[in-house]
Amino acid sequence: MIHINLASDDQQALLKNSLDTLPVSETEKLNAITPELNITALVDGRGLACPMPLLKTKVALRTMKPSESVYILATDPNSQTDLDAFCQQAGLQLVLSTLSNKSLDDSLEKLDTIFHLIITKTNGN
Repeated sequence: MIHINLASDDQQALLKNSLDTLPVSETEKLNAITPELNITALVDGRGLACPMPLLKTKVALRTMKPSESVYILATDPNSQTDLDAFCQQAGLQLVLSTLSNKSLDDSLEKLDTIFHLIITKTNGN
C-alpha cells in the first residue's frame, strides 16, 4: 500500500496523477515488492537538465527519515542513469525506475517521456 504524506495539496494531486500514468505492470510490480511505501517528498524535475533532478533529490533526502520515500519525475534520460548510480553509491533503495509516455497535466508543454523513480531512504544514509 502506498501512503502519500506530502505537504501541499498540489504535490499530492501531481503524485496521484503520476501514479495513474504508470503502466499497469509497473503498478502491480510496485505493490508486490513494497507492501508499505511511505512517500514523503516529491521532486518535480520535468523540463530540467541533468544534474538538477539529482541535486533536488539529494536536498529532499536530507530531511527524510529512514524508510521514507521520495518520488521523482524527470524528463532528461540522463537523470534516470544518474539517480540509479547515486542509489548504488549511497546505499539507497531504488524501488521504481520506469517511464511513461502520458502527459501528467496541461500546465507544462507536452513532454513525451517522463521518467518515474521512487527512492527509499535506508538506515545510515
